[in-house]
Amino acid sequence: MTPATLMNRPRSDERGSATVVMLAVIAAVLTLTVSGLLLSCAVLASHRARAAADLAALAAAGALLQGEPSAAACQYAEVVATANHGRLQRCLAVGMDVWITTAVPAGMRGFGVATARSRAGPGPGLGLSPSR
Repeated sequence: MTPATLMNRPRSDERGSATVVMLAVIAAVLTLTVSGLLLSCAVLASHRARAAADLAALAAAGALLQGEPSAAACQYAEVVATANHGRLQRCLAVGMDVWITTAVPAGMRGFGVATARSRAGPGPGLGLSPSR
């Protein structure tokens, strides 16, 4: 054999090294993909919780403006929150102000819930604030 032929010949201890590198690359890409999916589920649940809280607060404030009692306003809020895939956790109506807390489960089972709070009513300083 000539020296040029010996240089081009693969060494036996390097066989399969490209396979190992490709497996590592595939594992890294798969890990990043799954992490991205989990993050997007959490972001989506957060957006849904905020939308449910905002719309529920507006519905309750609208009911209060029409002269409905606080209990009826909170029932309207619960209906709107449920229609938006949420669950009403807290509804506090004081005067013309409404404070709402909603929870929306994350898209994947076992990954918790996203919660959001919202307020609707007259501008700050015009309504009564709840005791915290």
